[in-house]
Amino acid sequence: MGVISRKLFPACVNMCVCCPALRSRSRQPVKRYKKLLAEIFPKSPDGSPNERKIAKLCEYAAKNPFRIPKIAKYLEERCYKELRLDHVHLVNVITEVYSKLICMCKEQMAYFAVNLLNVSIELLDDSKRDSVQITGCQTLTRFIYSQVDGTYTYNLEHLVQKVCMLAHKPEEEDDKKGLRAASLQCLSAMIWFMTEFSHIFGDFDEIVHAALGNYEPNTNNEQDDDGEEAHHNWVNEVVRCEGRGIPIDTDSSYTSLKPRPEKKDPSLLTREEAETPKVWAQICIQRMVELAKESTTMRRILDPMFVYFDTNRHWVHPRGLGLIVLSDMAYFVESPENKQLILASIVHHLDHKNISHDPELKSYVIQTASALARQVRSEVALKDIGYVTDLCRHLRKSLQATVESVGEHEFNLNVLLQSSIEDCLFEIGKGIPDARQLFDVMSTTLEKLAPSSIVARATTGSMIILAHMIVVASVSSNSQQVFPEDLLLQLLKLMLHQDVEIRLSGHQIFSVLLIPNSNHLRRDTDASSTSNQTRRWSSDTASVFASVTSLLDKLRGEKNGKEIVCIQDGDNNNTEAERKHPGWAHKKSPNFQKLSSITAGEITLSDAESSVMKFSEDQITQLLSAFWIQANLPDNTLQNIEALAYSFCLTLISLRLKNPNDNLVVRIFQLPLSLWKISFDHGMLCPAHQRSLFTLSTAMLMFAAKMYQIPDVTDVLKPMLKSDVDNFLGISDDFQVFIKPQADIKSYSSDHDNQLAAALLADLQIKMFKSSDMIIDILVHKLSTITEMEAEEVRIQLLETFIPDDAIFGQESMLHLSHSHRVAHSKESLSFDTDFPTNSLVEDVQAANHLFQISLASYPNLLHQAPCLMSLASDSFLNQH
Repeated sequence: MGVISRKLFPACVNMCVCCPALRSRSRQPVKRYKKLLAEIFPKSPDGSPNERKIAKLCEYAAKNPFRIPKIAKYLEERCYKELRLDHVHLVNVITEVYSKLICMCKEQMAYFAVNLLNVSIELLDDSKRDSVQITGCQTLTRFIYSQVDGTYTYNLEHLVQKVCMLAHKPEEEDDKKGLRAASLQCLSAMIWFMTEFSHIFGDFDEIVHAALGNYEPNTNNEQDDDGEEAHHNWVNEVVRCEGRGIPIDTDSSYTSLKPRPEKKDPSLLTREEAETPKVWAQICIQRMVELAKESTTMRRILDPMFVYFDTNRHWVHPRGLGLIVLSDMAYFVESPENKQLILASIVHHLDHKNISHDPELKSYVIQTASALARQVRSEVALKDIGYVTDLCRHLRKSLQATVESVGEHEFNLNVLLQSSIEDCLFEIGKGIPDARQLFDVMSTTLEKLAPSSIVARATTGSMIILAHMIVVASVSSNSQQVFPEDLLLQLLKLMLHQDVEIRLSGHQIFSVLLIPNSNHLRRDTDASSTSNQTRRWSSDTASVFASVTSLLDKLRGEKNGKEIVCIQDGDNNNTEAERKHPGWAHKKSPNFQKLSSITAGEITLSDAESSVMKFSEDQITQLLSAFWIQANLPDNTLQNIEALAYSFCLTLISLRLKNPNDNLVVRIFQLPLSLWKISFDHGMLCPAHQRSLFTLSTAMLMFAAKMYQIPDVTDVLKPMLKSDVDNFLGISDDFQVFIKPQADIKSYSSDHDNQLAAALLADLQIKMFKSSDMIIDILVHKLSTITEMEAEEVRIQLLETFIPDDAIFGQESMLHLSHSHRVAHSKESLSFDTDFPTNSLVEDVQAANHLFQISLASYPNLLHQAPCLMSLASDSFLNQH
């Protein structure tokens, strides 16, 4: 009756006084939920749940939401009871009901969410039965995916550690494997939740560590090991050649490009994949990449990863987990900026306290960065290269540590670290589209050169490596045709530095950058001619550059596809000069073959133009002025003279690629002529240095004559090549200055050597009297034809002493040189047949002594030459008169 009154005849509410519909209880639905709850469970222990009754119960709850709290409470209490009774199959029925409620009662989630979470916690805490914990993970996963807002963020955040503990369980049997898979599935849902609602849990590090603990490479994508054996680390060869012990192998996975992994879709997994932990671990990493929409979030993800790799030494090969995970992440990332951010973060991690004092672990981290750089540059161009500065800083520290190392083990670890950094710079360099950024890095680094000699040498050594990275990567051929002004200024400061070793490094950087593409035009040479140098370690002053040299040997050998040929300790072909500075000795410089090809006519200037960087006329003037000042420094070593001659030749080649003004062409010849005259003057230099200056100026003059096709000058000076004028320096067939192999460098500038040099110079001054006039006449005739200058004007300029550029080398110099560097030879130079100027003898002696004191203040290491310099400062002037 009540039903009829309510449904069919609603008007009877006002008419029928005795109608059952008017009763308060009859207006409410009948309590069917208790009956339905009793019917959903099987009647026998082995029976299956009544799916139809479960569906009816959920429909009932959806229509009567105010009954849901009682239903959820009953299910929660029944779950606790069945767990105590070990009725696992009944627990599964309860979780299935909750799952149906999630699907059918989403809008009423608030009525049963707390009860469901309590059940999930109880299931996760049941450590006796893995199946129960698996059910708990699956139930929690369904709950997470049903969320439409962040209402239950706090509740889920407190469950992270429980789930992560399950994921960390060791793989002992299939059940454990299934539990780890279920827990990782739940963690992937949590990562999805963080992505959807922009909130990172406080225990996010635990999620990262759990995912990494189950991450494995895809065995279907592993490459054939035989094809990877060709990619080997060259450090083994260096270590083996020096006989320093067991080489440190580098796995081929660091040198080969890792294949792109297949992205997993959780909704398309097979049953076998769904029960495999590594599949869900990969899905976790995929979703972490999706979470990292901003750079700050990406760093929040990478930091716990790096700590995990550090703690468990997962950077170490073979098949280091760090490389595998980060490589897959770089593939999953779609943003080019985030791809490069991963690479930059790895480099920045080198300063982390976990590895900052472990050179071996740092080496493996850098090897990972090298492999990642190779992968990233194959997809995008590397534009943000701030990490190059960091790599150069670590290379500088390693070179400095090499000098200070005391044990063989520490020494070998620094070797490994240096080679790893070089490989990384090489890979990064090949991905940089614009080399101007690298030039800026070099200029900024050199501008902040430390006053400490060891630190400064290590810094310039790292810049030499960076310069070779630019060359080998061939990034400067099209993007940078004009030599950078700021960088040139810093190189000029290096060339005039008080430390003779740093001067040498300035010339090395200069020569490497000037002809960046020389490898493309080089003549084919024997493998041993380009790669037969090996690391030699001697004094503190040579250690840094020996280390740099060894790195460059490998670089040139690999670029040309050559194998490294080792020279054993018993090989006597390498002199001390080659061992200390092989970049200059015996044509081993990377640009020397190119230079020889140009001078020999095998490569025309037009062919070389595309690969040689250009100078402005002002820059050429600055370089010539720097060469002049350095040539007159009293503490130059044989290596400095050799490097100076080589830089002059490179500058002249660059000058010939353009049409300079006539005055600049004449100054090219004025410079060696002025140096030639000074080599016979009794001034600040010892006789040994004057002899070296004579050899230098002769070679420079012959090379300039060769470049401007004035063979008559060469014919006049060629007898000098056959005579034994200099016991230490020689002039090659292509007019390059080199240190003679049989020279005893230690005896250079000794008292005995100075006596021999003084006698030789006195004899040469008489012999070269006629030759000098002849050379001047030849040059005046040829240069007046080449230029538009009058013959007399050319003659006057050639006979004048070379004067440095005041804008750069004057009192207000931008180079901030010491006073002794700015001393210009402004007096009228002497001819070979004239006496000294008619100045007061006392003034000359006082001036010489004053210059001597200035030099001692600027160069403390010249004290061992004091007897020679003092003798020149006084007695030599009296002897001449």
